[in-house]
Amino acid sequence: MFQKLEITNERPAPFQFYTASDLWTDEHTSAQMLSCHLNEGMDLSSRNMQFINRSVEWITCLFNIGKDTQIADFGCGPGLYTTRLARHQANVTGIDFSRRSIEYAREVAASEHLNINYVIQNYLDFETKERFDLVMMIMCDFCALSPAQRRDILSKFHKILKPGGSILLDVYSLTAFEQREEAATYAVNLLNGFWSANKYYGFLNTFKYDNEKIVLDKYTIIESDRTRTVYNWLQFFSPAELEREFMESGFSIESFYSDVAGTPYDRNSSEFAVIGKKS
Repeated sequence: MFQKLEITNERPAPFQFYTASDLWTDEHTSAQMLSCHLNEGMDLSSRNMQFINRSVEWITCLFNIGKDTQIADFGCGPGLYTTRLARHQANVTGIDFSRRSIEYAREVAASEHLNINYVIQNYLDFETKERFDLVMMIMCDFCALSPAQRRDILSKFHKILKPGGSILLDVYSLTAFEQREEAATYAVNLLNGFWSANKYYGFLNTFKYDNEKIVLDKYTIIESDRTRTVYNWLQFFSPAELEREFMESGFSIESFYSDVAGTPYDRNSSEFAVIGKKS
């Protein structure tokens, strides 16, 4: 038992393990995540509906979204952005590896006769011959990727964008990093049964990596017949560091905002958004 507890509380190297699919493709947790997505007042899996509506209106105006605008939404979930952008007559592609979320999004698109192409796939593996005017990655998905994965995804964005095409994404700031603290917690049915329909014992270890500006929430879930560990990595950025990564991948920075609804940039904001243009 002591050895198992040692392993539970062990600090891995930054981005040593990648378990994103365990959260989004598991039958039970994917249903929990979809429920969070569709909760109109919640800022968890996605932001609240009032913010999303304001965000889409800003995006539509800023990028002159209209008939034949080609948009790719990486990590589209149940289509909260893709649906709204398609209502503005854009041709939208949504990529997500949550089958449950994509099936929900497809039902909505079919009921409204919207022009949306949904792809069930890890967006790190997504390939297409289509070329886009705008690529989006919203809800700080970029922060969950390792440095190598971020280089790969930015290279992919550069490849699939039309000349002069744009990226819109958001990230967590260094202000948010300073607000996080290391902790170790334990509970029966941690997070009110989020991880399983059966009884389980849940451990949450939060680790900070000060030099790399990374936070890890490490969940160890112990059920009667299995034990699993889910690693939720988050990279935190300064505008300068994010700009460096963009420039190394062939993008120039157009502007920074405090969010993807166009709020003017504030260095004290816990998140910030960036628009990059293909050079």
